[in-house]
Amino acid sequence: MSKQKKHKSGFVNIIGNPNVGKSTFLNAVVGEELAITTPKAQTTRHRILGIVNSDDYQVVFSDTPGIIKPAYEMQEAMMDFVKESFEDADILLYMIEAGEKELKNEKFFLKLKNATIPVFLLINKVDKINQEKLEKIIEYWREKLPNAKLFPISALHKFGIEQVFNEILENLPEGPAYFEKDQLTDKTERFIVNEKIREKILKHYKKEIPYSVEVDTEDFKDEGNRIKIRSIIYVERDSQKGIIIGHKGSGLKTIGSEARKDLEKFFGKKIYLELYVKVNKDWRKKDAQLRRFGYKN
Repeated sequence: MSKQKKHKSGFVNIIGNPNVGKSTFLNAVVGEELAITTPKAQTTRHRILGIVNSDDYQVVFSDTPGIIKPAYEMQEAMMDFVKESFEDADILLYMIEAGEKELKNEKFFLKLKNATIPVFLLINKVDKINQEKLEKIIEYWREKLPNAKLFPISALHKFGIEQVFNEILENLPEGPAYFEKDQLTDKTERFIVNEKIREKILKHYKKEIPYSVEVDTEDFKDEGNRIKIRSIIYVERDSQKGIIIGHKGSGLKTIGSEARKDLEKFFGKKIYLELYVKVNKDWRKKDAQLRRFGYKN
C-alpha cells in the first residue's frame, strides 16, 4: 500500500521596489487577473492574497505594495502591509528587475539578508536583457544576498514561473489548508470591483489624479444572470472631480465601459455598473478614512 502524501501549506510573500512586476507574477502563478497592473508606481496599495490549491498543497501567495519612503499616512499604512509580509512568511520572494541595486528601504533589505526562512531572488524582465548582462546581474546579487536562491524570470511571458513554483513546493512546510480549497483570494468581490475601476483611472489619468482616488463599491447585487454594481469614486478636490468626469461625462463613461468589460470577464456574468464621483477632502491623511478604506484596522 502506497504511503499517503503529507499536506503542505504556507505563505509565500512577494516583496520588492515599485514596478518590478510583483502583481504580474501573482496573476501568472494564480492563473487569474487578481491584482491590477499598470506601468505607474504604487498601483498596488493593499496586500492581496492569491491562493493556489491542490489535493496535497495550498500555496498562499501574497502581493504587497512596492517599497517606498512614505510621504503621508496612506503610504505609511501601505508599508505596514510590507512589514506584515515579513512577519508571517514561510518563503520570501524578493523581486528585482535588471539594473536594480537595492531596496528603497535599508531596514527591509537587512531583514532579507538575515532571514532564517528561504529567500528566492527573482530577476524579472530577463527578456529585455542579453545573457552577458544577466550573468553580471547574477554575480552582483550572489554577493549582495548570498542566502538567496536566484531565478531569472519573465512574469509577463510566464518564463521561469514553473521552475520557481516547483522550488516553492520543495521548500513549503507541512501543514493544513488555511483557506477553503475552492478559494482564490482573501479579498471580497467588492474589493475586486474597486481595484478594476482604479486600474482604469491609473491608465487614463496623469500626475496626482490617480493617487488622490479611492473607490468604494456601495452595492453589489448578484441576480443570477447578471450583477448590479454601484461604485463611488472618491477624490480629494472639486477640481479633480471635474477632471475624472470629463467633458459631458466622457471620462467617467470610458472608465465605466472598460471596467465593466474586465469585470464581465472576471465574474463570467453580465455586469450593470453605475459610477459616481464624490469629494472626500484629504482622505489620504485622515485615520478615520484610511480605516474606512481598509488601510488600517
